[in-house]
Amino acid sequence: MATLERWLDRAEPIRAGEELDLEPLARHLRERLPEIDAQAELSVEQFPSGHSNLTYLVRAGDRQYVLRRPPFGSKVKTAHDMGREFRVLSKLHAVYPLAPEPLLHCADEGVLGAPFYVMRRTHGLIVRKDLPRGFELGAGQVSALHTQLADRLAELHAIDFAAAGLGDLGKPEGYVERQVRGWAQRYAGSKTDDIPAVEQLAAWLAERLPADGAPGLIHNDFKLDNVVLDPRDPTRIIGVLDWEMCTLGDPLMDLGTTLAYWVEPDDAEQFHAVRWGPTTLPGSLTRRQIADRWAQRTGRDASNALFYYAFGLFKTAVVLQQIYYRYRQGLTHDDRFAMLIHGVRLLAERGVEAIALGRI
Repeated sequence: MATLERWLDRAEPIRAGEELDLEPLARHLRERLPEIDAQAELSVEQFPSGHSNLTYLVRAGDRQYVLRRPPFGSKVKTAHDMGREFRVLSKLHAVYPLAPEPLLHCADEGVLGAPFYVMRRTHGLIVRKDLPRGFELGAGQVSALHTQLADRLAELHAIDFAAAGLGDLGKPEGYVERQVRGWAQRYAGSKTDDIPAVEQLAAWLAERLPADGAPGLIHNDFKLDNVVLDPRDPTRIIGVLDWEMCTLGDPLMDLGTTLAYWVEPDDAEQFHAVRWGPTTLPGSLTRRQIADRWAQRTGRDASNALFYYAFGLFKTAVVLQQIYYRYRQGLTHDDRFAMLIHGVRLLAERGVEAIALGRI
C-alpha cells in the first residue's frame, strides 16, 4: 500500500490568545533535553482539534515534540493536572507502547504561566469526523480499523495496573455510583439552558446503578480521533492520545464512552452532527458489534451495554456543557465552542431515545 504521508496530522498557526512565550520555553527545553542541539532554532505551532487541554507542536531543528498545557482561563485544576498526566504516561508507556513517550514535566508556572509537559511526537494519521478529501478506505479496511479500536481498548483493560505501578491511580470501589453522581453535580454547576433530557438521563442512571465490575485502567475518551494510524497501513493503530482522564474503574464505563461517540448510518440525521469519527462508512461496525468484540476479547459481560452507553452519552453531554459554560463566562474565546450547547441537547436526547428503544 502506498504511503499516505500527505494526510499526516498537521499543526497550524497558534490561535489568538493561546500563544506561548517562546524564549523561556526554549531555554527550559535546552536545559532539560540534552538531545536538543543548543544551536537549533525552536518554533511552535498548535494542533487545532481538541476541546480541553491545549496541544502544541514544538520543533527544535529536525526533532519534533508535543507540548500539553491547560486551557487559558481554566480554574478547574483537577481536570487539567499536567503532573498526573505525565506520571500516568511515565508508567503506562512501558506496558502499553501505544501511549506516547513522555520526556519532561514542568511544574514551574514561571516558564509558560501554567504547568506543562512534553512528549515525543507519534507521527501518523488521525481521522476525525470525516476522512480527508481523496483519502479512501474500502469496506474491509473500515471493518478492520473498527475491530482494531475495540481490540486496543480491550488490551488496555487487560493491563495489570498494580504491576505497572499505577495501583494508586484511582479508587475503583464505588466507581460507577461516584461517576453518575459526580457528572450530575458537574452539570448542575455549569448549567446554562433548560434541557430536560439531561435531567431524565441523570435520573435514569441513578435509579439503575449496576455493581462495579473488576477494575482496570480506563482511558475515558477512547475514540477514533484520539488514535494515531500507521500511514503505511491505516487499519493499524500505532498510538493512543489524550490520557488526561485515565484512572482506575469499571472498564464497562470506558466502553460506554466509546459507544457514545459511535454514530450509525440509521441513527437520526441530527445525531450525525455529534459524530467523532468515520463510523458510518460501508464496512462500519455497529455499536453492538463493537461491544461484542470487546466482550469477546476481555471475557467480560457486556449484556447491559445500554446502561454504559447511556452513561457515556450523559458524561459527554456534560463535558460539552462545561466547555460551553466557560465560553459563556468569557473564560475562553474559542468560537468553536459557541455551538456546543446544541451537542449537549443532541447527546442527551439520543440517550433518552436509546432508553426508550431498550438497545444501544
